[in-house]
Amino acid sequence: MFDEYIKQGEPSKKEKAQIWQTAIGLQQVDGLTPSAYLIEQAKQNIEGDITIDEVKKRIDAYYKAQTARKPDDDRTEEADKVSARISQILSNNTFSFSPIEFIAIHRQLFTGIYKFTGKIRDYNITKSEWALNGKTVLYANAPEISATLDYDFQQEKQFNYQTVDLSQSIRHIVKFISEIWQIHAFGEGNTRTTAVFAIKYLRSFGFEINNTLFAEHSWYFRNALVRANYNDLKNNVHATSEYLMLFFGNLLLGENNELKNRYLHVDFVARSVNNDENEISKSNICTLNCTLEEHFVLEFLKHNPKATQKEIAIHVHKSERTIKTITIALQQKGLIERKNGKRDGFWHITTN
Repeated sequence: MFDEYIKQGEPSKKEKAQIWQTAIGLQQVDGLTPSAYLIEQAKQNIEGDITIDEVKKRIDAYYKAQTARKPDDDRTEEADKVSARISQILSNNTFSFSPIEFIAIHRQLFTGIYKFTGKIRDYNITKSEWALNGKTVLYANAPEISATLDYDFQQEKQFNYQTVDLSQSIRHIVKFISEIWQIHAFGEGNTRTTAVFAIKYLRSFGFEINNTLFAEHSWYFRNALVRANYNDLKNNVHATSEYLMLFFGNLLLGENNELKNRYLHVDFVARSVNNDENEISKSNICTLNCTLEEHFVLEFLKHNPKATQKEIAIHVHKSERTIKTITIALQQKGLIERKNGKRDGFWHITTN
């Protein structure tokens, strides 16, 4: 849809195109398809001809001007408006890690679309899932949603990512994202809200997100969340994060795991499922014993081998003293070497 911008466009156009592709792709989790009119407005935004605010105004005016409505127009209108709003949120670099932010994202996405926008549901729900042969995940009990959401955020906030390696960090992040989705705090729009929040949260760590994964595999992402939160012990079906780990391996580490929806169906038996938590691909094992901070420094040095410690510190938002500690640790792990001394030297990456 926006491949010409992603493959050949200027950096600013490429970034906008990836955001729009994600925003539009995420509508697939609810079977929604944006209009050709929205696509045209998105392209004008990517080109820099109009702002995202102008896109939103045009979309609002477009639907207000319609006098004869077709049966599917409401769904197309939702797809158009929510796509524009996701694009706006992902283009904004502000973020606050809190349940309030999570709820605010839902409000921003669905104002004027759902009556209960930005409100915690006060009733219990079930949802028929393709991956479960029509059965449902057990979602949080309505009276307990706020307390459960607060608890999960507090537990995540207290977790010390500096004490674990990259593999454990990603596994923990995946677990947190899976758990806040399972709460299903809202009547509708939970997966899109969780996806947008997850992207913003991962960016706050310093990850460069491959946004096209959400665009191309949004339905897989939702089904993986379903499988991570469903047990049917009588039929030997166990909740497993394997599929989410494959998705996040591609998303965060540039892996090329096969993401096929048929693998997520409970009746699919050709694939062996590891119920003990899937490991990240062994192709990245050389860097998995890094902490998150070490990983980001290593990634920066891959593209900036002559960077000074001051430049590294600015990029990863750490002090120069912390950067010195990190580079020493990376050298001790055999992942980097300093070549040609301090003045004219550079960092040589010893890992792939």
